[in-house]
Amino acid sequence: MFAGDSCDWSVVKSAFCGLSRLKLIWHSGRQQTGYETLKLLECYRPLHFDIYLIRYRQGAYIPPHCDPVPEGRHYRINMTLKNAKQGGEFICDQVLWRWRRVVCFRSDISVHQVSRVEQGLRYVLSVGWVWHAI
Repeated sequence: MFAGDSCDWSVVKSAFCGLSRLKLIWHSGRQQTGYETLKLLECYRPLHFDIYLIRYRQGAYIPPHCDPVPEGRHYRINMTLKNAKQGGEFICDQVLWRWRRVVCFRSDISVHQVSRVEQGLRYVLSVGWVWHAI
């Protein structure tokens, strides 16, 4: 903070309200195709966002899908931390930008998938948020 700056601490507190109750446990992914998710952070105010670590073991994949939201635009940035030795490729029909191991896309309107991991493990750090027009 700089001199003269003010901070609405209630906003800061609400942004991390669930952090202390967060249990770091691997869960089967929604698609039930072998991948696992570890929720690192989720916040609903002032901006709805989440951060997940996703683990793909051999045989895991994600079929083509979209992640619709009731309103707003659902953005996601995925950073591949570890590539599988074979397979586990991220495929998306409309990428907003890609740089090395980082990809940004609209998960609500872009069909995306991950091919089957044939060998090794794949880890992805995924940050998503829903942007509401003002």
